[in-house]
Formats: sequence, C-alpha cells, structure tokens
Amino acid sequence: MSTPPSGTDAMPISDQARRIDEASDLMRYSRQVLFDAIGECGQRALLASRVTLIGCGALGTVIADTLVRAGVGFLRIVDRDFVEMNNLQRQVLFDERDAADGMPKAVAAAQKLSAVNSTVMIEPVVADAHPGTIETYIDGAQLILDGTDNFETRFLINDVAVKHGMPWIYGACVAATGMVMPILPSRTPCLRCIWEQPPPPGMSPTCDTAGVLAPVVHLVAALQCVETVKVLTGKFEQLSRKLIQIDAWAGRFDAFDLQNAFESGDCPCCKGRRFDYLNSSGGSRTASLCGRDAVQIGASGPEVDLQAVSARVAAVAKFPPQINRYLLRFKVEDYEITLFRDGRAIIKGTHEPDTARSVYAKYIGN
Repeated sequence: MSTPPSGTDAMPISDQARRIDEASDLMRYSRQVLFDAIGECGQRALLASRVTLIGCGALGTVIADTLVRAGVGFLRIVDRDFVEMNNLQRQVLFDERDAADGMPKAVAAAQKLSAVNSTVMIEPVVADAHPGTIETYIDGAQLILDGTDNFETRFLINDVAVKHGMPWIYGACVAATGMVMPILPSRTPCLRCIWEQPPPPGMSPTCDTAGVLAPVVHLVAALQCVETVKVLTGKFEQLSRKLIQIDAWAGRFDAFDLQNAFESGDCPCCKGRRFDYLNSSGGSRTASLCGRDAVQIGASGPEVDLQAVSARVAAVAKFPPQINRYLLRFKVEDYEITLFRDGRAIIKGTHEPDTARSVYAKYIGN
C-alpha cells in the first residue's frame, strides 16, 4: 500500500477508494438526495435499511420495483405463487417468458430487480407466510410491507408486527378503489382496532367478482412506498397517520383520522396482546386464491421429490408434466396442479377446500 505524502491530510488509497465508491453510490440516487426531506443522511439510512415484503403480486411488484430503485439496502420478498399470463396486466416485474416457464413470483422478481440495481441485496423466498413461518421471514427487518390479496394474511401480519413492535404499511385494492394505512404499533391504530375480524366470505368485493384496474394498484403502492421511505429515514413525525381511501375512477382521495380507535378502543391485539392469527395452528392451511378459481393446500414436512412425483403422475396427466427446480405443474381431470418443493400445492379448477384436499391426496399423497 502506498504511504501518504508527509505533512498532508491524504488518506490511504483503500479509504480513498471506499469514499469514491460511496460517492458513486450516492450519485445513483442524486435526484432523490436533492429532495430536502431525504438528503444525503436519509439516503444513507435507506442504503442501510432492511425490509420484508409479504406478497409479490400486483401491489408487491410495484412496491419492490420502487424500493429497489430507491436504494433500500435489503429486500426479502416472500411469495407463495407462480407467474401466469393473466398476471401481466398489472404485475409489472413479470413477462410472458416467466409465465411460460412457470417461474415463482419471488424468484422472477428478484432476477428482474437485480438487473435494475445490483447493489441491493434481494432475498426471494418461495413460500407461504403462515403462523409457523412468518416470524422467521421478518427476522432482521425494520418494516413489513403488505403486498397480499387477502384479509387473513393481513391480520397475521398485523399480529406479528404488533407482537414485535415493528412498523408495517397496509395496502389493498380492488376494482378502482384502494386503501393505505401506516401502522406503528403502540402509537397508531392497528388493523384490529378498525376491523376486529376479517369480513365474512362473500361480504366484500374481490378481484374474482369486481376485477382490478392496474392504475389503482400503482396509486396504492406509491403511497405505501412514500410512507415506507418516511419510516426508514426516521421521519416518523411526517408519517400520514390516517387511513387513505382512493377511488381512482372518480379521481377522489379521502383521509380518515382513526386515532381515537386506538386511544379509546379496546383492541384485542394491541391492547389485549391477543395474537389470535399468529397463534392459530392453521390445520392443513387451505386458502382460496383471489381471481384464480384455485385453492392452495399448505403442507409441512420434508421437501418433496418433484422428479419422483412427475414420474408417478406422467401416465395420467393430460400433457407431459412441466418441471423446474422450484415446482412441478401438471393437468389431471379438470384440475391443474402446481406442486412446490415444500409440499404446498395450488389446485386450480375449484374454489372448494374439501375438493382441493381430495385432489391433493389422490395425486400427491397425504
């Protein structure tokens, strides 16, 4: 190593190189650094931040793309699903090749995002977030982001966030409407302060019944990302502590102050410290998938030998089974079955959990 000239303030070459690298890294975000509320200090905080995103569908892909471009240092993407052609209307990180190859969404997203910003560490997790796993997935994170499409998982996120005192950003959209709300446990209302339990099946519109307009996805995800940047840069006093409701078709935004629901309410979660969704045993864990006429069957146990299952079902499958390192996909009777290495399966062609379990047992086993 060269020695600095005597009597100067020159630093060692390795330190010089490090400073140059840091300056180069910051130049990438120069337009963001120019924004006074972030600045260089805020950008460095973003570069050091760690986030877990649960769900990488419509909302999740826009969120992930935005945060990786913004320079969030570490992003863990947890998603249970694979890419299909009807995702491409609104799920911005995927393309037709991903759908043809049956790529898991978390993996396909990570591949695209790594080409966008190679300095961000991206960890794809091809798995279901359920009571037995979600605490593992938030380990080391500073914030949880909601990219899901169902109330049950959101209430699970709410439980684990309140239990660990971790901020999370709720987001949801259907048709042309959306909602966003930042949640700071012990400081703002949690999800159960507002809705003590999920609405009964059939009582709320879903993408199965009402569809979803792509622009509202971007509006909701954008607002989620704005609040995320505030949290990660420590601007808690500037957080929007309201439930934002969007009607994109009408061009209307409304904000509801629900702080009294926290301060005066008797929430079973944040006041009673009851984590009903996190403590649920979950049973066989079935879940109907939004917009899919499909049911996911959860599983726990050793990894499945996909090659062995493929060989076993090849004789009865309507077409040669499709297999890659992540999943096996085949068609039998009126069903399309996608089996993951962890034993989970998505049974397409029914929305009845009992039917899905029967199909699983018949072709995959108990």
